[in-house]
Amino acid sequence: MKKKILVYRQAEGSVKTVQTEGMLRKELVTTPDAWVGMVSTESGFVSGWHHHGDFETFIYVISGEIKMEFGKDGKEHCIAKPGEVLYVPKETVHRESNPRSEKQLLFVVRVGKGAPVFNVDSPET
Repeated sequence: MKKKILVYRQAEGSVKTVQTEGMLRKELVTTPDAWVGMVSTESGFVSGWHHHGDFETFIYVISGEIKMEFGKDGKEHCIAKPGEVLYVPKETVHRESNPRSEKQLLFVVRVGKGAPVFNVDSPET
């Protein structure tokens, strides 16, 4: 059987995917082993705490800046700027924020299986 190369256009993406407060996910492609999409967050917004189950997540910053809080009691953090990539290991509870005055736009690739998002009440304690 011939396999085809496909093109997925951002305008054809769907927001009918699991959302987390403070951010907007747009799913572009999903397969049994991956999730690919775009995430945008308005200036000053902070997402709810969540993790991505059995998925490893790679986040490429297109515009804006992302602050990622994680770790015991959410006290650790890192910041990524345009052109940089964040790596989020499986089951790592975190929340994202946009500390800049411009809208944040991220390209996200998740590799794994199962549900891609689990919203939780608080960080690891």
